[in-house]
Amino acid sequence: MAILDDISEAVQHGKRKDVKKLVQQAIDEGVDAAEILDKGLLAAMDVIGPKFRDGEIFVPEVLVAARALNTGSELLKPLLAAEGSEPLGTAVIGTVKDDMHDIGKNLVRMMVEGKGIEINDLGVDVETETFVNYVKENNPDLLLLSALLTTTMPHLKDVIDALKDAGLRDQVTIMVGGAPVTQEYADEIGADAYTPDAGSCAMKAAELLKAKKN
Repeated sequence: MAILDDISEAVQHGKRKDVKKLVQQAIDEGVDAAEILDKGLLAAMDVIGPKFRDGEIFVPEVLVAARALNTGSELLKPLLAAEGSEPLGTAVIGTVKDDMHDIGKNLVRMMVEGKGIEINDLGVDVETETFVNYVKENNPDLLLLSALLTTTMPHLKDVIDALKDAGLRDQVTIMVGGAPVTQEYADEIGADAYTPDAGSCAMKAAELLKAKKN
């Protein structure tokens, strides 16, 4: 459908006003809200993600695309709720204790959200207990932990160990990332997945949730 392709193109180029106009037009023409989301808005992020991963585009382009997507999704939220559409899954993200970096985390959050995953952001310098309490009270499908310094990396392990001690480890899938983090370190601390960048994180998160549903 041409209008869905137009929505995808507008999102990819970060044209928020065009996205808003086109999404409203599609709604007015009676296009199903879930179809607008999947084949218009989210389809754009399926293009943006690999381009970012491969170095064809950079953080500013991803940020404007994600914001354009959010502009369109705001129009769809009440319609999706009325249709009973459910998100692909739920996630929570945060940068660990003593680490104030948030640009990478924010990028991951927006790209994960762009996959149709409902995500809550706990912010930066998040205490281990805060992660544990969130998992206990909200039972998210995914826990995304970020550490951008070698000195804060051990807090990734602290969170995983604290979840084990609380008897909550098996109820959440844990993904880790950040500049100094490696696959080897993720394996060592018992994380379920490691990804090197925001685009691959979003794709892996969607893959894990689809596998969970099946």
